[in-house]
Amino acid sequence: MTRALRAEWTKLRTLPSTGWLLAALAAVTVLGGAALTGAVDTSHCPSPAGCAEDTPRLALSGVRVAQVAAVVLGALAVGGEYATGTIGATLTAVPRRATVLAAKAAVVSGAVAASGAVGVLGAVAAARLILPRNGFTPEQGYPLLSPADGATARAALGTVLYLVLTALLALGVGAALRDSAAAITAVLALLWIVPALASFVADDAWQRRLERYAPMTAGLAVQSTRSLERLPIGPWGGLGVLAAYAAVALLAGGVLFAARDA
Repeated sequence: MTRALRAEWTKLRTLPSTGWLLAALAAVTVLGGAALTGAVDTSHCPSPAGCAEDTPRLALSGVRVAQVAAVVLGALAVGGEYATGTIGATLTAVPRRATVLAAKAAVVSGAVAASGAVGVLGAVAAARLILPRNGFTPEQGYPLLSPADGATARAALGTVLYLVLTALLALGVGAALRDSAAAITAVLALLWIVPALASFVADDAWQRRLERYAPMTAGLAVQSTRSLERLPIGPWGGLGVLAAYAAVALLAGGVLFAARDA
């Protein structure tokens, strides 16, 4: 496993796309969150204290776009080798396919977690500067955002885990489909289309069910820090739903990876 991890890390870090994807993940998390945070102020509320904005969730909203980079990285970790034909050399060096997939999962998880942590901390820092200028001050019931605050820390840590799980979901789908483009399309469709369909459902009960079990809306519930009783699913429960999707994808991908010829 140690040699497999070293080999997968060498392959991942020497690909030009890896650095760009990880940089984009961090940058979009910060810039997207800062843009949306800067667009919201207390002027539209009856009073500043009556806004009830979930400021940590607002600060971390850039992850909705940044997750695309995590999905692409996860899909390329397997699909890229099939595209170039180097998967044969990989399996010659490490014949145990479960070891190969586990090593890929570990390396991708570590890279995405590091980049995601940088982006999340940057987004929280940016929001800490922007929010008071827009009326969200401690005097109005909005404490300055800090990773040391319990609710904000949970939202920040959960967001990093969300990015890791989306990358693993893409890795599992990539192992099953053996094609990067198909895996990226399938995962992004799963993440984005189900919530879009839920908005067109007239029945409130079915709409909440779809939101509860859709991987993106369920997973991003971990960012919520206010009015948790109104959520379709709790913060950690929602992240658990996304983890189940990732686990099923990795299991299916691992079974097909082991059963088929390279």
